[in-house]
Amino acid sequence: MPHGGGMRKVRELLPDCRGCELWEDAEQVVPGEGPVRARMMLVGETPGDHEDKEGHVFVGPAGHLLDKALVEAGIDRSDVYLTNAVKHFRFERQGKRRIHKTPSAGQITACHPWLARELEIVKPELVVVMGSVAARSLLGTAFRVTKERGKRVELPGGRPAVATVHPSAVVRSDEFRRDFRRFVDDLRVAVDLLG
Repeated sequence: MPHGGGMRKVRELLPDCRGCELWEDAEQVVPGEGPVRARMMLVGETPGDHEDKEGHVFVGPAGHLLDKALVEAGIDRSDVYLTNAVKHFRFERQGKRRIHKTPSAGQITACHPWLARELEIVKPELVVVMGSVAARSLLGTAFRVTKERGKRVELPGGRPAVATVHPSAVVRSDEFRRDFRRFVDDLRVAVDLLG
């Protein structure tokens, strides 16, 4: 587990994590990316199939949607730190396809020290919590994204945050235009809170 050192140390240690069994089937660990002193950190749920294969965060369909939403909200992706609450891809096989499966409570808990260390190092002024897995990791099991999305909330310790859905939920939505607009609106709340 990460104790001391900067982001370089986290990246060195992360591939050796055996805190849960997800490392056994994943192609690789997927660390966070972005400026180490970013003012805004975006926390997603878990890597997907594309991220697991490429070793980078938000490079699949949800990542492409996130990129579009960031542009609409006036956020430069290169200015934010992007990471996930869980660092290995959890999936089930359907034929040759690997389909995303929500991490268990134990897997979220096992990975939390890595996310906590990223927060300690980056020290963002604001965190955007995307999806229920990220919310469970950062805001607890009682927090409901659907009830609190787009509002200023505080992480334990007082750091301001805004919760929203995960971009993959927008990708899969039957009401895509409406849900994309709401997602962008939530990101704009984050921009306004940063000033």
